Amino acid sequence: MNKPLKAIPEFTTEAEERAFWETDGNDSTEYLDWSLAGQAKFPNLKPSTQSISLRLPVNLLESIKIEANRRDIPYQALIKVWLVEKMEESVR
Repeated sequence: MNKPLKAIPEFTTEAEERAFWETDGNDSTEYLDWSLAGQAKFPNLKPSTQSISLRLPVNLLESIKIEANRRDIPYQALIKVWLVEKMEESVR
């Protein structure tokens, strides 16, 4: 037998809500039936990015630019693609 769910309190600020859920003893399973939850989709959400400075040998950068030009994409985008591919390989 399932026990009844507690009512989620009204919050006036996001900070107040955050403090409530961070408090020990406030388990979300007492307030929500997670078996009814669906997968959330955020199609317009863009991942946060951070600019970095990266020193590369001139000949390496020129080779990357040539390859990027051959693929008709910006060289920075090609570097990101290659980094992602390498990270995915290392996780396998």
